[in-house]
Amino acid sequence: MARQGDADADKNQPPPAAAQPAQPAAARRRRRWPLLLGCLVLLAAGGAALYAWATLAYSYSSGERAGYVQKFSQKGWVCKTWEGELAMVNLPGAMPEIFRFTVRDDAVAARINQAMGQRVALHYEQHRGVPTSCFGDTEYFVTAVKPVSP
Repeated sequence: MARQGDADADKNQPPPAAAQPAQPAAARRRRRWPLLLGCLVLLAAGGAALYAWATLAYSYSSGERAGYVQKFSQKGWVCKTWEGELAMVNLPGAMPEIFRFTVRDDAVAARINQAMGQRVALHYEQHRGVPTSCFGDTEYFVTAVKPVSP
């Protein structure tokens, strides 16, 4: 009879560890999803930052445009940039062509403000594919200004 009691006691004990289902592996997989998602978000953010840096670091073209600055103001809700318009007149009496530009440097913006009403030459760099308007409303970024005699 003692043996039958021992057999009943064995039935009430949990099975050995090898016989239990593989729930820890499933739990590990569930814990891995947030980590993988976080890595994916970081990778996407890093790629976007690298793309923005590349578009701003390398210019597509550069040159100079001459004319009269007719509009120049600081715009933006969060990212304040200087935006302006240069009226370029090729022939007297002709309609001026408008060149829209962005200035990111406050020192250059101050020189443009001082030269308002005078004929100026603006040196610019064109940055194509800039991802957001936070860097400027146009793709033409003015880097230098010099007064031009008429």
